[in-house]
Amino acid sequence: MVAGEVDYVVGVDTHLDEHVLTVVASPGGAVLAQRYASGARVWAIEGAGHYGAGLVRHLSEHNEAVLEVGRLPRNERRLRGKDDQLDAVRAARAAFTSEPLALPRSGQRREALRLLLVGRRSAVDVRRESLVQLRSVIVTAPDALRDELRGLPVQRLLDRCNRLRRSTGAAPDELATRLVLRSLARRSVAATAEADELEHEILIHVRALAPQLLDEPGVGPIVAAQLIIAWSHPGRVRSEAAFARLAGVAPIPASSGQTTRHRLSRGGDRQLNRALHTVVLHRRQHDPTTQAYIERRVAGKSRRDATRLLKRYLARHLYRLLQNQEPLMA
Repeated sequence: MVAGEVDYVVGVDTHLDEHVLTVVASPGGAVLAQRYASGARVWAIEGAGHYGAGLVRHLSEHNEAVLEVGRLPRNERRLRGKDDQLDAVRAARAAFTSEPLALPRSGQRREALRLLLVGRRSAVDVRRESLVQLRSVIVTAPDALRDELRGLPVQRLLDRCNRLRRSTGAAPDELATRLVLRSLARRSVAATAEADELEHEILIHVRALAPQLLDEPGVGPIVAAQLIIAWSHPGRVRSEAAFARLAGVAPIPASSGQTTRHRLSRGGDRQLNRALHTVVLHRRQHDPTTQAYIERRVAGKSRRDATRLLKRYLARHLYRLLQNQEPLMA
């Protein structure tokens, strides 16, 4: 445990314009005066992947030990109160708990993957919203235009809307409809091209970091990138059980009285959880081994429980795959 290895912990609550620091003594957790004591230390930083990213890089460059602290759940903030100084103290004391904290993510390619995923996710959202709005406009379009567009598949619909032109003899509402449909179609096409370009860049980095992930059924560039970002590097996640908990697929006891059962976690990294769910959906449809596994499990469990067990197995398998591979490029 950290308490037996350092003399004090520097807790940091990060913000856009300033960071609040608190020094907590080990092992008792007493708050010291606002000054640094001599001795071994570790930095426990809340928001290490966001506002604290620059501070983490600076400390790492100076060979400082850094741990990442999660934010306090909202219901606990209501009970305990919240201000910057309290958050800094909590971050420092979190290093003394029995639950080891994760190391911050590192690596230039991993950071590149994170940024590319953010950009692609935004492009996909724009494309989806544009298509929804386009179909909504078609519903209220003039009859002739609505009848022409309503039954077209997506790609033909976008092509046709993209070719709509002004008509001098059109009524004002039809003219506005044509302009809006053309604008939405072009926006959707542009967002699709942007998402494809970003996915190509993501694939390049995945092949450089962990190409063996792409050999797994159901694991494409986007899922592989999310796995790499969450896992980051050897030593960040201490075990496959911790990785499963990070992914929100570790079983949580939900027993009462004579009933013994577990439920799905609602916590963890939800993007990582979504990546595992995507793989499970693909394998349930296309992988005979997975289909046979689920059929065996549903004999004594619900289909939801069978899916939960499959996610847990998948998290274990993919974690070991990442841990046991050759050293990755940063």
